[in-house]
Amino acid sequence: MRFSLFTLFFCNLFFAQNQYPKDYFSPPLDIPMQLSGNFGELRPNHFHAGFDLKTNQREGLNVYAVADGYVSRIKISTFGNGKCIYITHPNGYTSVYGHLQTPVGAIQDYVLKTHYKEKAFEIEMFLKPDELPVTKGQIIGLSGNTGSSEGPHLHFEFRDSKTEFVINPMFFGFDKNLKDTKKPTISNVLVYPLDGTTANQSKLPLLLNLSLQKDGTYLANKVKANGKIGFGITAVDFDDVSGNRNGVYNVSTFFNGNQNYNYQFNTYSFDEMRYINALVDYPRYKKSGQRVQKLFMKTPFALSIIKTDSLRGIVPVEPNVASTYRIEVSDYFGNLNSVNVPIEYDSATPIVNAEPVTSKYFVKYNRDTNFEKDNMSVFFPAGTFYDDFNMNFDVKNNKIYIHEDVIPVHSNFTITIKDSTYSETLRDKLYIGKNNSYNGTIRKGNVFTAKAKILGQYGLVLDTIAPVIKIAKPIQDKWISDMKSIQFTIGDSLSGIKSYNGYLNGNWVLFEYDNKTRKITHKFDADSLVAEGANDLKIEVVDNVGNSAIFETHFFRSQQK
Repeated sequence: MRFSLFTLFFCNLFFAQNQYPKDYFSPPLDIPMQLSGNFGELRPNHFHAGFDLKTNQREGLNVYAVADGYVSRIKISTFGNGKCIYITHPNGYTSVYGHLQTPVGAIQDYVLKTHYKEKAFEIEMFLKPDELPVTKGQIIGLSGNTGSSEGPHLHFEFRDSKTEFVINPMFFGFDKNLKDTKKPTISNVLVYPLDGTTANQSKLPLLLNLSLQKDGTYLANKVKANGKIGFGITAVDFDDVSGNRNGVYNVSTFFNGNQNYNYQFNTYSFDEMRYINALVDYPRYKKSGQRVQKLFMKTPFALSIIKTDSLRGIVPVEPNVASTYRIEVSDYFGNLNSVNVPIEYDSATPIVNAEPVTSKYFVKYNRDTNFEKDNMSVFFPAGTFYDDFNMNFDVKNNKIYIHEDVIPVHSNFTITIKDSTYSETLRDKLYIGKNNSYNGTIRKGNVFTAKAKILGQYGLVLDTIAPVIKIAKPIQDKWISDMKSIQFTIGDSLSGIKSYNGYLNGNWVLFEYDNKTRKITHKFDADSLVAEGANDLKIEVVDNVGNSAIFETHFFRSQQK
């Protein structure tokens, strides 16, 4: 077993680093490459799919096609990657460029034409190979801060064109553009008693003390346990230039010298992204913000990057046997840090007991489950959760209480509420919400249903309040020939904005929306719909239950230069 497992890991590493072309692609920016985020980095509800490249804390840098190919997809979104371009290359890979300020040239012309054809800012286009060909080094856009970006940068990734699996950009030779001689940092090691066992007389997860050894490794204090235990770590990586806390590349564990758990961020599918919530200690993350990466699987889950033994990384502690456990964490450049943990059997009575469970509702992760009380119910399809657990469930004060957000949810569950207290005219203004936040709700008579992916408190929310529209700089009856754009702030206090539209002299006109600032902006150079002299502008905003607001103004503009 030891030989075959080691051979498997070694072969996977060798194959991963040598199957990809090293000199085919050039960098997408013409400034020195610095990372603010790396491949596989742990993010809320997903693993990071590529590199986040620094752009000197500003927007507007040229973004280049990294090789010949064609623009196969363009997506303009208010969230996620914002303005994003996908280029398919003839060697079987697709490069992705996200958070752009704007595409340029023929690509931007195509995008603008589609905006007006679909009368929408958020659009997605799939193109044929002969529509927008590009050459290596061609400027395809300007770097920006659109979508869910938290600061100016370029999100850059590679995908397999056929499978859509994302691939670590390091494999394509981008490691030569980076310098990293620093070992990853392991800041915490925790031991988890499993199935009612104890570790150091505790039935709760326990933080271990670490001491630095002369050889540069770390030694944890001895774990005295009985039965089955598991371990978890918090670890980050730093390079020599950026100073950012990035994710680690490889984690391996060894029990009595035999490798028993490993994951390595080489390639994975988007369908696997949400398994990050099974990989980390989710309750600890939600309570403290600390992401502890678990080095065991209590219940198997289908994350392909994990390779493990038959015990799934769980460590059995048996009488009269002293054991050793080692954790190795490394980055792509081979810098390695390790922790050794001595383990000894101990049957002492626990001093710290697990929190008592009082719930009478039990969920089995692999079975359909339905709980119902009064006029409310919740249905969990098999596979909604990663593990079995005792759920707190209740209905009171016109709310349905579905545990709390300390248990990770993998897929949608369904909430149903029957309510006849509202008049028919108001029922279309109701939705199922968590802390008033909107969940897409379907109504049939007095029965409301909604899908959700977060546990917590839900109830019917009545929204009769129209959205708000505010102009940044009043223009009523003014000449605005020198203004390059018009900007509004839009918002909705309950169900949220479903749509917005602008009309100039009766014609739909493009307004771009920034979800971070809640501003919509029309740039006068984007179209030719502005009339010489008098112009009428109307903005209409609709929320998710149909409340609408309209803002109208009249201005003058000269197009003469």
